[in-house]
Amino acid sequence: MTSLGVSGEREREPARVHPIRAGARRATVLAVWLVGLSAQAQETAPVAQRHLQALQVEKGPVVDGVLDDEVWKRASFTSDFLQKEPNQGTPASLHTEVAFVYDANALYVGARMSGLSAEDIETVMTRRDESGSAERLIISLDTYRDRRTAYSFAVTAAGVRVDWYHPDDHEYVRDLSFNPVWEARTTHTSDGWVAELRIPFSQLRFDAANEQVWGLNINRYIPRRNEDDFWVVVPRDITGWSSRFGELSGIRGVAPSYRIELLPYVAGDLQADSGANPRAGTPFENRRPYSGRVGLDGKVGLGPNLNLDVTVNPDFGQIDADPAQVNLTDFETVVDERRPFFTEGSQLFNNNNTNNNGPAYFYSRRIGAAPRLSASADFVESPRASPIWGAAKLTGRLSSGLSLGALGAFTGEGYADTYDFATRDQGRVKLDSRTGYGVLRAQQELSKGSTIGATLTTVYRDIGEGEGRTLELAREAYAGGADFRLRLLDGEYIVSGYAGGSLVRGAPEALTRLQRSSARYFQRPDQTYVHLDPEATSMSGYALGAKVIRQSGEHWLWNSSIVVESPGFELNDLGRLSNTDDIDVTLGLTYRETNPGSLLRGYNLSLLGYGNWNYGGVRTVNQFQLSSEVTFLNFWESSLTLTYLPRAFSDSLTRGGPLMQTPQGLEAALTLNNNPAGTQLWTLEAEAWAYEDGSRGATLTGELTVQPFRNLRLSLEPVASLQTEARQYMATLGEGSSETYGKRYVFGTVRRRELALRLRANLFLTPDLSLEAYAEPFASSGVYSELGELARARGRLLRNYGEDGTSLSRLEDGSWQVMDGTRSFLLDDQDFNVRSFRSNVVLRWEWQPGSTLFLVWQQDRSASRLLGNALAPRALGDALLSPGGHTFAVKLTWWFPAG
Repeated sequence: MTSLGVSGEREREPARVHPIRAGARRATVLAVWLVGLSAQAQETAPVAQRHLQALQVEKGPVVDGVLDDEVWKRASFTSDFLQKEPNQGTPASLHTEVAFVYDANALYVGARMSGLSAEDIETVMTRRDESGSAERLIISLDTYRDRRTAYSFAVTAAGVRVDWYHPDDHEYVRDLSFNPVWEARTTHTSDGWVAELRIPFSQLRFDAANEQVWGLNINRYIPRRNEDDFWVVVPRDITGWSSRFGELSGIRGVAPSYRIELLPYVAGDLQADSGANPRAGTPFENRRPYSGRVGLDGKVGLGPNLNLDVTVNPDFGQIDADPAQVNLTDFETVVDERRPFFTEGSQLFNNNNTNNNGPAYFYSRRIGAAPRLSASADFVESPRASPIWGAAKLTGRLSSGLSLGALGAFTGEGYADTYDFATRDQGRVKLDSRTGYGVLRAQQELSKGSTIGATLTTVYRDIGEGEGRTLELAREAYAGGADFRLRLLDGEYIVSGYAGGSLVRGAPEALTRLQRSSARYFQRPDQTYVHLDPEATSMSGYALGAKVIRQSGEHWLWNSSIVVESPGFELNDLGRLSNTDDIDVTLGLTYRETNPGSLLRGYNLSLLGYGNWNYGGVRTVNQFQLSSEVTFLNFWESSLTLTYLPRAFSDSLTRGGPLMQTPQGLEAALTLNNNPAGTQLWTLEAEAWAYEDGSRGATLTGELTVQPFRNLRLSLEPVASLQTEARQYMATLGEGSSETYGKRYVFGTVRRRELALRLRANLFLTPDLSLEAYAEPFASSGVYSELGELARARGRLLRNYGEDGTSLSRLEDGSWQVMDGTRSFLLDDQDFNVRSFRSNVVLRWEWQPGSTLFLVWQQDRSASRLLGNALAPRALGDALLSPGGHTFAVKLTWWFPAG
């Protein structure tokens, strides 16, 4: 299924998008014309700004949440707050006052928040970096005063610290990987609560100056009143954030710090099998079940604006498990990055953000990932990850407005252990070589938040003469390009674009694998504009894109974009690319109402058109979408999306074969959730689809979160899916008809059932000590029937086995035997019935600022080829009893600020 948002943006997937070439020329001319107007459009009426003065003190106050220090009696408190919700522009219903003081080392914030009674203050506990439904105070600082970026520091009424970074001038675009070391304490009074914050200057980046003048906004969120109060309100019909800030001045004699931070760690784990030992009967049966490691992370300030992060023998163990999935496509599963070294500061390297939407040149999960090649034997044990010997990154922003990011990493070799039970041969197959990775990103700030930038990535593998299967990997890979983003008419319009390219070199085996991969399928027999070259040792390609958005306005918003990717464009050595050979066009129009009425608080209606063509001029996707979102007077929210997909032609369904027609169909999605400000939250999501070839299905997802006690949160998320795919690829065989170029492209109807239950329990003992548990039993089954082969290229109908002079029978081992005249062939049994159970229990204790102890118990169980209905309740019980393994781990880190 494909789901497009209001703005027409989505994760690029097997399906594609693109225009006719005349349309592409028109969109490019429009983008160039708008760029030419940028100089005039930047000159807009200035926004009235508020000012606040910080008080300099010799010694900062004690951070205890009381505000009884002498410095707070001398400080000037501001208390003029206005509502954004529920009544925009009216004075806040409760009194809030905030003041700022500073010494040579830190900025201090003192705040008093009143309430009519203690019941006005929501004090539910959460873990670090989660605010939940607690009342909170948020301080946002634009320290570079670039009116585009900002740091935000929040503290809840329960004393929990939350922080994030705004990489763009957007209130709700947040980079949660920002993880500074700072302090906050809260206390409760008879009529409200008090907060005291200490933000070290060493945790902020800013330019050297005699006096620092920073952008400032202050936000108090009162969930029990559905009230959002701001020092500076960004109106609902405006997309913006730091460009609207007031100013915090008076900070004198403070220079960016030259600092050193060290974070050594010790870690160890113990593994235990549950059920049969998977290595039983092999020479690896008695492998040592425990391991230990030590390492060091360091952060060094280079000059006033640059940070160097280094890691030696890094520990990238994940606290949360990747969800279980059954993937029947020919495209890889994309998973989120959770490793701290790569998530922190990642917004600079990930230039394919919501406004630019450029190529994903850098996908950090490539570094240290499991080898992408596999070995063949009775028993194969492949590494789950490649060893990372070391990594370093340099990030920062110069006083000229130039942001820089450089990252390098080195990984070791990957081997699979193999064993043949019949011959008792033990082997070791090399699947990956020592590899170096490099990423360089530069982005120059222009006036009014506009930017231009460039990215370069490189990968080099020390393959040598080739060992094992390593000749099938690229020896060298380069990719990169330039991009721009213009913010026009005070951010009402955004014009962005990019141009990039790639070059891959390696042995013919490597280039053949790339040409035949699901990203391009050069071997397709019915196209003439590309061809598979088995002797090729290099491949190159390019990508172009442009986008125009109207993102602010009282009612009407719109967007248009065009993307072009040549057949030889390749990113998957360090980036992410599902497919290429694309020309995409998107047009979207939205009408919205942001002012509350008698029935609704707000709503929007959107129309979206999307089309994709390949370089042969074949339309591979067409899509028309109508969507609506509403917010009711009680702050409940609902959305409805209807999508119509006309017939088109797929160049990927036959997995390298000829074009195949795709059916027309309808898709619908409905969501409903209650007021997100409450402590008892629920969400319902339903999707359904039907196509003219008989493909159909429905998925129902729910989520319920309750907080029965102030420090205990429980949530469950059931997912149930029942679907029928009428054209599921099974195999490509020889001896086919001339209408399919001499091959048989075999498809079947697969009836799939899936059931999953995601469970979370979080016990928050203090703001710095939590016990968290996550568990996901998962069951999925698929049964094939109605097998047949594509009757003709560019067609949709199958030549069904069992008809037209053929016979179909199922053998005892589950395989299928097909008789076609005098010819007979077998098809493997592809039915599946999978059970999986993954869980984590984590004790997390930040025993001193920046230093953390983790105790982890992780389970990973799975089984396949089971019997029974995957939608039956007992299926989840089967998952709990499946064989698997336990991992017990401990990790202890110390944070040493050495400068």
